[in-house]
Amino acid sequence: METLLTVLRACAEPTRLRLLALAARGSFCVMEFTEILGQSQPRLSRHLRLLGEAGLLERVREGANVWFTLPPEGSNAGSLVRAVLSRLPDEEPVLAADRRQAARVLAERARAASESFRRQGAEWDEMRALDLPAAAVEQALLDQLAPTPATTGIGRLLDIGTGTGRLLELVAPHVTAGLGIDASRAMLALARARLARPSLGGPGLTHCAVRLADMYRLPLPDGGFDSVVMQMVLHYAEDPAGALAEATRVLAPAGRLLVVDLAAHASTECMQRLAHRWPGFTDAAMHGLLAAAGLEAGPTVSVPGPLEVRIWTARAAAAATPATALVLESSR
Repeated sequence: METLLTVLRACAEPTRLRLLALAARGSFCVMEFTEILGQSQPRLSRHLRLLGEAGLLERVREGANVWFTLPPEGSNAGSLVRAVLSRLPDEEPVLAADRRQAARVLAERARAASESFRRQGAEWDEMRALDLPAAAVEQALLDQLAPTPATTGIGRLLDIGTGTGRLLELVAPHVTAGLGIDASRAMLALARARLARPSLGGPGLTHCAVRLADMYRLPLPDGGFDSVVMQMVLHYAEDPAGALAEATRVLAPAGRLLVVDLAAHASTECMQRLAHRWPGFTDAAMHGLLAAAGLEAGPTVSVPGPLEVRIWTARAAAAATPATALVLESSR
């Protein structure tokens, strides 16, 4: 009861309710909250601290910035805060004004991120930089992710190397939750702008999020995702086997892994200008990597182009049934 009272007291304040309503529409840092609400940073920092202590906001640190977002929907605090926010009328003038200010801040965030990429000359959209058939690859990937007779949906999806968040945008209507991770803060700035923009006008993509992470050391629990996608990632990896092993760790029993990458090629441009570590992968090499990670390889899809793109699919082992577990235990 004391925990519930703490949560309710934390919600019961106008500024904190406004902060929670904004966090329900995307991730924001303290400076962005100050711009939107027009209040001082010390004042808002105190409110954010109280919300964090009550478990109503999660803090994700990325370098000098801390991003605030709602806890997952499945958690007790996440469910409770969403129930409270559902009681707020959309036509409330203060909240409507906050949404308008948030739209301006998010537009500025996207503009700054895009200018940063142009100044640095980053090839952030690699498939288009290589003149690959991006639309065909995306459609082939969606086809592979489509539910089968044995599944009811994509479920919880992890996008490793999410870049600008394009895949999360594509799969959002079909997943219960989506998380994209990337090692580039500039990439994540673009991804956050992409995910936040449509959500200001409706339900949008609020069930999708991104965060800074190393693909070799994912800050995620075992078995937390039904599907994991690694798109145009492994050819940069110093240790592809290690990256696949970590991706497998976070797969739920019978979960699916999809690797989208270049087939083996002889392009020197990829190796030199784009600093690829590997000249694509043969089927034999990829199947060996998947088997070493403990995965069972599935169908492989080929998308022709200037460089051939392959989609390798694999599945994690199913969880042992109680009867199977009993047999295994008795045989020891």
